[in-house]
Amino acid sequence: MDSVTLGLICGVAFGVIDAAIMIPMKYENRRKKIEAISGAFIERFMLGLLIPTVSFGWNPIVTGAILGLGLSVPTAIITRAYAPIIGIGVVGGIIIGVIANAVL
Repeated sequence: MDSVTLGLICGVAFGVIDAAIMIPMKYENRRKKIEAISGAFIERFMLGLLIPTVSFGWNPIVTGAILGLGLSVPTAIITRAYAPIIGIGVVGGIIIGVIANAVL
């Protein structure tokens, strides 16, 4: 399997998982809920796409952790929900890094 295909699969999977986690949460209105879930899906999709395809010359697990942290911090700052957003980003990044390390 090439890195782009793996990235697309990981991106869709991570995006769907993160969106599913957000469904039971309460929002001001339906529009804000759709915006939040869509934004979370896109952010996690891109994380899943980038980890297998980007090479810094490091182990993919380290790359996953760094990209998971770096791409999650801006959203965490905006929403002020630091622990869940950064935690899911880093853990998801590490898991995708482990998958990329095993498959590629």
